[in-house]
This record gives sequence, structure tokens and C-alpha cells, in this order.
Amino acid sequence: MPQPSTVRSTGDFRADRRYEYARAAFDERDFEAAADLARQVIELAPDFAPAHVMLGRSAAELELREEAVTALRRALALEPEDALGVRLDLARLGALAPGEAITDGYVRALFDDYAPKFDRHLTKSLAYRGPELIADALRRACSKRIRDYRFGRTLDLGCGTGLMAQELAGHCASVEGVDLSPRMLEKAERTKLYDTLHEGELVAFLSRRRTGEADLVVAADVFVYMAGLDAVFREAHRVLKREGLFAFTVQAHEGDGFVLGEDARYAHSESYLRDLADSAGFTLVIFERVSTREDRGVPVPGFLCVLQR
Repeated sequence: MPQPSTVRSTGDFRADRRYEYARAAFDERDFEAAADLARQVIELAPDFAPAHVMLGRSAAELELREEAVTALRRALALEPEDALGVRLDLARLGALAPGEAITDGYVRALFDDYAPKFDRHLTKSLAYRGPELIADALRRACSKRIRDYRFGRTLDLGCGTGLMAQELAGHCASVEGVDLSPRMLEKAERTKLYDTLHEGELVAFLSRRRTGEADLVVAADVFVYMAGLDAVFREAHRVLKREGLFAFTVQAHEGDGFVLGEDARYAHSESYLRDLADSAGFTLVIFERVSTREDRGVPVPGFLCVLQR
């Protein structure tokens, strides 16, 4: 599971040293040693959330579910924003609904940590090409709808470091981006492609926009960190002007609704997306199976959608 790697201190040298030993033992899959060391840290620093997380994850590996759940819930009580991704562990243990597993706090911490190596890791290690696929789909959608491949005000949801804006450069009258991670936004700012950048959650960002103000809304591999998409579809439809486009990618789920995958990302089904598009009032222009990235060299299945207001 991806998780922030920020190093923190308990304020007690002995506890810090034991915690580092616990981390090393966990990485070496010596879960009994990691659990024992984590318990020692908790004795010295009872309110150090990372130690409770370490104990919970080690206990889970040892199939000590009750101890794991208790430790993880204590960690969450200590740090409700969940920068450490505890809710994902609880969901895997069946102690939390999958739809509640990923919080804004977790995503913000994850991508603040990821920002320095984000572009290189995505494009080189994961063969990421989501923005490229969306840009190509938008060209084809414009051709099908007999309109120029040019857009007015564009809203880039979960803009990250600006990869989507780079693909759309020269084709938008203005681009505004929103992202939870301030460190990702710092990198997006350096592209000089955004008229405005906003730090925040994307549905809240959309809800503050004027009705019918945008010509294009894009979301490249953002919805993998969101369970239900009802609100974002509804708000995207509202902020788009007549015949405006909404383009996005998701990971594919072959059943119904959405699921939380082993990769700590949500996958959405075709029927779920089609039903949402219809209920929100969109017209489906393009719906295709794609893969925007690889996982250990294997393409991750996904869907690419372009909807029209």
C-alpha cells in the first residue's frame, strides 16, 4: 500500500530508536519482531500514532485481527486526518466500509511526499499516459461533435504537477487547477500553464464555481482516490456550459458499482459510470477501455470517458 514516509519523532530517543528497529523488521517481513518493538514504543510514547499503526499492520500480517483493529483504531483516534492511511488497513480488515477508506488527509500527505519524484516515476516506472489519452479522446470527440479542438475556460481536477495542462497547452483560453497537495501545486505553478491554482477538495471547488462557466472539465486518474462519484458528476454538469465536455479516466471494475482494490485505489464499473452520466444529464460521446499505467509491468485496466453537457 502506498503511504507517506514522513519521519517523525516521539520526543524520546529510546522510543525513536525502537521505532526505527520496528520499521526495519517490518520491511524485512519479521512481523513478530516489528509488533514486539512497536509495543515497546507504545509503552514509552503512548500517543505516538505511527507506533500504533506499526503494531496494527504487524498484527494484521500475523492474523491477530482483534489486536490489529484495536491498534489501528487508536492510531486513527490520535490522528483523525489519517495521513498514515489507517482507514485503508481497517477497510481491508473488514472494520470499515470500503467507501470510507480514503480521506483527503491521506491523499494530501501521500502526494506531498510523492511530489519530488512524481513525474519521473509516473512516466518512466509506470508508463503513465493518462493525459495523453484524454487529449487524444478530446480531439476525436470534437471531430464527432463537429467543433474545433479549442476550449474556453478549462477546469483541471486533481491537476497534480500539471501533466494534463501540458497536453492541452495552446488549446484552452484559460486553465484553472485544483489539488489537495500544496507540494504538487508548487510544481504545477512552475509550468506557467495555469491562470489560477487552488488548494482543496475537487467537489468543494466545483460547488463554488458559477453555473455554466466552463467549456471543459478534465480529471486524469483522479477518481481512483474517490469512491462515489455522484457529486462530482452533478457539479461538473452544472458548471459546464451547453455542449461543454467532461473528460476523465478511471480504473475498471467488471462488477457493479465501485470497489477498493488491493492497490489502494478505487475501480468503477461501466454500468456505474453510464448510469451516473445519464442521471446527471450528460450525453456519452466516447467510452473506451484503456490502460493509463502499468503495475509491475502489467497494464492496469481502465475506462476513458468523454461526456457532453
